[in-house]
Parts: sequence; C-alpha cells; structure tokens
Amino acid sequence: MKIIQKPVGLMEVFCYLVLDEDTGDAILIDPAGNEDELAALVQANKAACRYIVNTHGHADHTCGNARMKELLGAPIVLHALDDDFFQRPENQAFARAMGFPISPPADIRIQDGDALTFGNLTLRFIHTPGHTPGACCLLIDGNLFTGDTLFVGAVGRTDLPGASFDQLLQSLRKIIQLPPETIVWPGHDYGDAPTSTVAHEMQHNPYITDFILDEE
Repeated sequence: MKIIQKPVGLMEVFCYLVLDEDTGDAILIDPAGNEDELAALVQANKAACRYIVNTHGHADHTCGNARMKELLGAPIVLHALDDDFFQRPENQAFARAMGFPISPPADIRIQDGDALTFGNLTLRFIHTPGHTPGACCLLIDGNLFTGDTLFVGAVGRTDLPGASFDQLLQSLRKIIQLPPETIVWPGHDYGDAPTSTVAHEMQHNPYITDFILDEE
C-alpha cells in the first residue's frame, strides 16, 4: 500500500491518495481543491481511482468532489447523516458564503461498520460524530484517516452547527480501542508532525488524557 499525503485548497486540507500497488486501484480521500493537480497525481501513479471518499461533509473537505468526479469518473462516498445534513439549503448557503463550491449528493451513502474494497485493500468506516453528525474515520490496514475528528495533539471544533463535544468524546473512546500502533493521518497539519499513532495520542493529546483517561 502506498499513501500520499497532499495539502490542498484554501484551508490546506490533507488530501490522501491511497493506492494498492499490486493492482493499481486507489481511493482519493477529501479532495479539497487543486483538482487538476490531484488528477495529475493519480495519473502519475498510474492509479485507477475507484472512490472519492469524504471523512465528513464540511465544504473545505468536499469542495473538490464535483470536479474530481468529472475528472476521474469515480463515485462520491459519504456517511448518510452528513449527506443529508450538508445538502440542506442553510448549510449550502454557509458554504457558498465561505467561497466553496457545493458538493453534489453522495453516490454511495455509508453507515458505521460498512466497508469498501479497492484492489486487495479494504476500507472500514468507523462513525465518529462530534465534529459533524456523520463524521467518520477510515481504517485501512492499520492506517486511520481521521479527518477533523482527531488531529495530532488536538481535535476538531465542536462549536459549529451539528457538532457536539460529548459525541466527540465518545468517538475518541472508539478510536483509543484500536491497536496502539495504528497510524493516525489527520485532516489538517495542526500538530507538531503530519502523522501520529493512537499510542502517541493516548499519551499526549489533552482531549484524551484529560477528558477520557483521567476519568477511568
């Protein structure tokens, strides 16, 4: 498996190309701008992009969906709750006010525990609400793509519509049940490194150490 981490767009979201090198099948996670560059990246790696997957529905993470679907011909994948929530007129108006293109509805609406295969790899969806109602972490062969649920040393905002700090803490409890060596690939470069591990976050992330582990 090959993972390419690339900051894109106005908010420098981490987009990920995850490639099964044995078959050439790939997925693109959170295409958030620089769409022509992302298409060129897919081509340079001789990849066949099977899915465009969003960790959650905020426009800074989904603003490239329409263009990437046009360029790659791959379906858009999003949790059903966020697909519904972010197609509401008031949420689309907020995204437009921020200057982001609107994503079309998801072609594949997933739920907690669903899985998708590409090549010899399997992607498992872990519903982790809190930042948004349908936020998910994406688990692929010991690699966890956390979007804005978990950053290196921090977590996503819970002061936005549809967010909940209590739900986020419950989601963090799910994440720390994963093997400690699980690699964390966040949605933004907000920490002291672009990646982490579950073990490291359990030792150093104050939202885990102070709000969860101290209570146990």
